[in-house]
Amino acid sequence: MKKLSFFLFFTFFISHYLMGQIASSNSEEIEISHLISGTLLVPQKTSPIPLAIIIAGSGPTDRDGNQPMMKNNSLRFLAEELVENDIATFRYDKRLIKLIQTRNIVERNIRFGDFIEDAIDVLHHFKNDERFSKIFIIGHSQGSLIGMIAAKEGADGFISIAGAGQEIDDVIVDQLEAQAPQLKESARIAFDDLRSNGYAAGYDPGLASILRKEIQPFLLTWMQYDPKEEIKKLNIPVLLINGDKDFQVQLSELELLAKAKPDGQKKIIRGMNHILKKVDDMGLENQKTYNIHHLPIIPELTAIISKFIHKNSSR
Repeated sequence: MKKLSFFLFFTFFISHYLMGQIASSNSEEIEISHLISGTLLVPQKTSPIPLAIIIAGSGPTDRDGNQPMMKNNSLRFLAEELVENDIATFRYDKRLIKLIQTRNIVERNIRFGDFIEDAIDVLHHFKNDERFSKIFIIGHSQGSLIGMIAAKEGADGFISIAGAGQEIDDVIVDQLEAQAPQLKESARIAFDDLRSNGYAAGYDPGLASILRKEIQPFLLTWMQYDPKEEIKKLNIPVLLINGDKDFQVQLSELELLAKAKPDGQKKIIRGMNHILKKVDDMGLENQKTYNIHHLPIIPELTAIISKFIHKNSSR
């Protein structure tokens, strides 16, 4: 079950974490709060310019898109390439990073709403910065749901990359059906118990990494949000992106979001996997990219996002 716990949508890693820093002549390190800090990249161009706030996916993911024992620099490459297209970017470490570093993490106290509050704090920090003409939120994976909720607080546009269209328990059950079908029924019963009773017990031991009691309160708060309903609340330009080589988030999730937001723009990038890299298969090659730090992201992604942001910045 090691592979299963690595690739499921929300896995937590509690381990020693060392944060790498990327030097850049046009970068600025910014502390938003005692738990949130990140890197602002501003292109060498006359202001004002659009700013893209990048929100990472699940687990203790840093500003570059990396986790312990998993370094692919996906979000770092995205941020740097957008800057080359005259779009400023801010990417930040999730609060789990600081909590792990300071040995203050208590999993049972973490709530999904914490991540939403962090994203809103970031948005508000830059909202009145005169260097930036418009502010766009880019949410990757779990960050898609976080971002679409935070975007209601004053963003000028929202971009979802590999975002779920179902509530998270349904997403995980679908993932299990594909990766470990023998666990699907036990997981469905456990999630139903969690939703009804506030806790789940008696599930298959193979689900321990997903449903252990310490993270059940977090899961329960995450399950309260339906992406299909949240995306409907946005009255700003919306871009929905998924890759057809993503074995974590199926294209059916994209279709659910697109159906809920018919005025949004939908893009399927051929050959893109979950961490934004170009691959040819859904197997071993795909998995290996999760830990190749120098492999660039697929160029089509930057082109699509840049076109969307510039088009909606001129309005």
